[in-house]
Amino acid sequence: SKSPSPRQNMPVRYFIMKSNNLQNIDISQQKGIWSTTPSNERKLNGAFWESSVVYLIFSVQGSGHFQGFARMGSAVGCERSQDWGSAGSGGVFKVEWIRKESIPFQFAHHLLNPWNDNKKVQ
Repeated sequence: SKSPSPRQNMPVRYFIMKSNNLQNIDISQQKGIWSTTPSNERKLNGAFWESSVVYLIFSVQGSGHFQGFARMGSAVGCERSQDWGSAGSGGVFKVEWIRKESIPFQFAHHLLNPWNDNKKVQ
């Protein structure tokens, strides 16, 4: 029998991940990795270790759409990826894509973020 996850009673966390371009989303979906800015790494690593699961919802800056969502599969490492076009990217970490679909922000306008002055999630 499989033993329960040691983090099963911990909270689920969600993050909106903005990308400068669609190419990074495509690379992520093909290779199962992501890289973010060094300033985001501490937040994501903290959430990864203190949560049962971390969901990442992806959007290309200025697109007006979400491009899908994934589960964070590892903590952010020190290794950098040559695939990423952004010089400001930090370490790489694994992601497991759950849904790959372009969804207009208007479909989520009923969702408000209480940690961001109840602004729309987009």
